[in-house]
Amino acid sequence: MRAKGIILLVLLFLVGLFGINAFAASDKLAITAKAGTLGIGVEGTTPINHEFNARIGANAFQYDYSAIESDITYSFDLKLLSFSALVDWLPFFDNDFRLTGGLFVNKNSLDLTAKTTNSYTIGNAIYTSAQVGSLSGDISFNALAPYVGIGWGNPFSNDSNWSFAVDLGVLFQGSPDINLSANGPLASNAAFLTDLAREENNLKSEIDHFDFYPVISIGVTYKF
Repeated sequence: MRAKGIILLVLLFLVGLFGINAFAASDKLAITAKAGTLGIGVEGTTPINHEFNARIGANAFQYDYSAIESDITYSFDLKLLSFSALVDWLPFFDNDFRLTGGLFVNKNSLDLTAKTTNSYTIGNAIYTSAQVGSLSGDISFNALAPYVGIGWGNPFSNDSNWSFAVDLGVLFQGSPDINLSANGPLASNAAFLTDLAREENNLKSEIDHFDFYPVISIGVTYKF
């Protein structure tokens, strides 16, 4: 499902959930459209009390790029998809600074395909493209990822219906799970599969920075 379709469905869900429950209880609801390192997102916010707000939302995006990893040039298809449940603590009465913690349902992933070349260095050996065939794989992360961060913006702190929101934080999505496969004549060869496992470990060591995914976003909020 494309990002626009996902965000539309989540927006309808947020409106229904908050409109029936939170809005009825507190008579306050805010919707934020946002963009950042997690993709394009939509988020619903309702106050718990004067110090705490609750937020749920979703982010999605898709991006293609090429990069050299472990001496092989890959085409990457980055698919961002996550759903969040967060709580903001607003410790100061005179500004909108907030501390945030919560949990993400994390569907972020990467599909990768090695670009065609005469030979590949896989693990500790060199193989021809005829032997390997097509080399591809996928990278995934923990399905549940804790989040901590700071931010600015409280839609319920003033009389205006419009406000801005900024978030800076870290998503702890864990060590990447990498699976590579080939469809050439050696696809089931034991020695080749051993080298392919080494290549997975090499690739994993080069993208370990994804363990702690930086979250930066800005958004525009409307309060109902």
